[in-house]
Amino acid sequence: MRVITGTARGVQLKTPDGMTTRPTADRVKEALFSIIQFEIPGARVLDLFGGTGQLGIEALSRGAKSAVFVDAGEPACRLIRENLKRTRLEQQGSVVRSDYLQYLNRCREQFDIILLDPPYAEVFLENALKCITEIDILQSGGIIVAERPLGKELPWNFEGFTRSKDYKYGKTLLTIYRKN
Repeated sequence: MRVITGTARGVQLKTPDGMTTRPTADRVKEALFSIIQFEIPGARVLDLFGGTGQLGIEALSRGAKSAVFVDAGEPACRLIRENLKRTRLEQQGSVVRSDYLQYLNRCREQFDIILLDPPYAEVFLENALKCITEIDILQSGGIIVAERPLGKELPWNFEGFTRSKDYKYGKTLLTIYRKN
């Protein structure tokens, strides 16, 4: 797993042992960042299910102003910190160890881009989308990027948001929601 482009281009990111984290495939990550490339420069990014930190780090490498990485597990938080250090992006990133819903409910920051790539087998994605669309943490015109497996449906309508088409890459779907 590596940073695809930007200031940290080519840096290999450390991955966890075992199967507790499912990193986004390079092909999907490259497609995702092609879709949102013009949204990234100067953006404040929330990587809500941090894992290895690869999505938020890719955004920082491509010119995002800052990124907050949230993960419930201490091993994942240590890994994100290590990957930020490897890429020399630790000054722009902050790591928060927290359950995603607890973080969202107490968050007082606003973001331009929210990246959602939770464990596929859980209802975390649906719960996170519902919560984010009900609270005020996304700037007007900001986007939510939701990654999910083929066959997992998401709501089309959230009040105040417009949903894009689904982008399909193998067995993975990407959906963008934009705050009106």
